[in-house]
Amino acid sequence: MRVTQALLRNAQQRPLALATACADRRRNWREFSDRVARYAQVLRTLGVGDGDRVAIVALNSDHYLETFYAVPWAGGIIVPINTRWSQHEIAYALADAGARILIVDDSFLALGRDLVTGTGMRLAVLGAAPSTDGAALEPLIATAAPRAEAGRGGDDVSGIFYTGGTTGRAKGVMLTHANHVTNSLQLATMIRAPEALSYLHAAPMFHIADALCVYMVTALGGTHHVIPRFEPAACATALENHRVTDILLVPTMIQMLLEHLAGHSHDLQCLARLYYGASPIPESTLLRLFDALPDCAPIQLYGQTEAAPMLTVLEGRYHVKDGPDAGRLRSAGRTIPCVELKIVDEHDREVPRGSVGEIVARGPNIMPGYWQNPAQTAQTLRGGWLHTGDAAYMDDDGFIYISDRLKDMIISGGENVYSTEVENALYQHPSVAQCAVIGVPDAHWGERVHAIVVPKPSAARDADALIAHCRASIADFKCPRSIDFRDEPLPLSGAGKILKTVLREPYWEGRDRAVN
Repeated sequence: MRVTQALLRNAQQRPLALATACADRRRNWREFSDRVARYAQVLRTLGVGDGDRVAIVALNSDHYLETFYAVPWAGGIIVPINTRWSQHEIAYALADAGARILIVDDSFLALGRDLVTGTGMRLAVLGAAPSTDGAALEPLIATAAPRAEAGRGGDDVSGIFYTGGTTGRAKGVMLTHANHVTNSLQLATMIRAPEALSYLHAAPMFHIADALCVYMVTALGGTHHVIPRFEPAACATALENHRVTDILLVPTMIQMLLEHLAGHSHDLQCLARLYYGASPIPESTLLRLFDALPDCAPIQLYGQTEAAPMLTVLEGRYHVKDGPDAGRLRSAGRTIPCVELKIVDEHDREVPRGSVGEIVARGPNIMPGYWQNPAQTAQTLRGGWLHTGDAAYMDDDGFIYISDRLKDMIISGGENVYSTEVENALYQHPSVAQCAVIGVPDAHWGERVHAIVVPKPSAARDADALIAHCRASIADFKCPRSIDFRDEPLPLSGAGKILKTVLREPYWEGRDRAVN
């Protein structure tokens, strides 16, 4: 099992079929595979050895796709970095991973220069533009000789995907070649993959959900269409012009796309499957989706980075308004092939059907652990099962209904925000005596980050100042969008923990419940 094996198969069986389309560039599978082999030779020349980490901070492009394959072809480990992180957060991940090379595109060239200064990392730049700050990759790829695969696969680590932690410390999820290949084939099985599949990369490629589709589309010999970032008009135009059949979007993107389609005419009859996940979606949004795209089957994917990332699927046939399967819409679907999943209590004992507990799972797509974090690995994978931290119940037919998150995680626009990390930032401000960060309903983002602050005596109550303070140390999307001040202490449990369930109640009472 090698993520790169699919390139050899496609070059052998579909050499002239369209592999990638980005801006005005078109490459078939023979050309794409050849460029990956040349790119791998460039990486080895730049010092990448077996197991070395190569990080990338860039917008979506066909060059990003090539990087996904060139790094493991060269024997390295790819480390996709969230482009929305602050410089401080990116620097931490690069240092933690021990990245040898940082690859950036033109949008992040200045940031890349700052990040590598004094670190010993080499900077490489995607595309053909000459650069005095790092190696311009395009001319090097054009003149390099193709390199044979390094031969790494199976249980060798292919990528490290960083995810936030409840302690505020980002964790590097190690995913192997076998993890990626398995999960891509599991998804292909669940969607009954057709012979011709054309996918649009609109969600960010650094995100594990889009990475899943990178590997699946390549495994099937489909076509990768790429736009730099999600914008409703650009996304709709690309779907129409390229006759795209498949796309993955987070619920916020779906809402924005639906708003655009309400005022603009597009022929999207070719769109056959829309995958969604990463955050809860309002049922009203799904019903609007049914009306706007009647020929498209919505498919919900549930999982987490540690599962590469998919654990369950709610297939298109269960996305119905009426009939015996109408109630399935509120579920997260059923377990994918080759994965065992159960609901357990606090002692890891399986609970009866219909009882709420924690989702745990095991299978060939589950990570081997966190990078350089054996303690957290042991806790998360205790007993040989991935402990997701998500609370749910399972019905008699095996459908999973997520009822809450055990971790105090906020999902805003498809991005995970961990309340402890935001609270740590707030506590660094001299005016804050006590604080709690929760997710509250937001019509646009699904949830927004909201802080409840008890200020110190005589301290100013300046919400703008506190938000600006947070922006200095954490990414903007993690910062509070609203702050309430109160005089009385926050409610505590008998163990002295802040009762966030009590704090959330007035904000969520009577709201349109989200479908997980």
